[in-house]
Amino acid sequence: MAAATGGSRPSPQLLEELSAFFRLLSEPARLQLLCQLEHDGARDVASLIEATGFSQSHISRQLGQLQRAGLVRCEREGARLIYEVADPLVAELCGLVQRRLRKRLEEQLQQLQTA
Repeated sequence: MAAATGGSRPSPQLLEELSAFFRLLSEPARLQLLCQLEHDGARDVASLIEATGFSQSHISRQLGQLQRAGLVRCEREGARLIYEVADPLVAELCGLVQRRLRKRLEEQLQQLQTA
């Protein structure tokens, strides 16, 4: 943890903020919406409903939380709200976690093959 915080030990307040951030990302629906927006670019709620199968109220609630956290932003185009990823950290973090998971699975597979 020290390397990620510039060498100093994180304060209890920072740990609480980090925990809240990871709780936000721990909801599969929010992750799916972030991935959808990251992959397809800016989308309106109707296209997100079509892509995910989630209800309008569920999507709106999840997008609201992501927006308050600064991970997505929205702009009004006429009657539609268009959402997009607001922070490149989303793609970086998802890529980092995916690489870690892939490495762990490859290690487990290698252990099974040598057993």
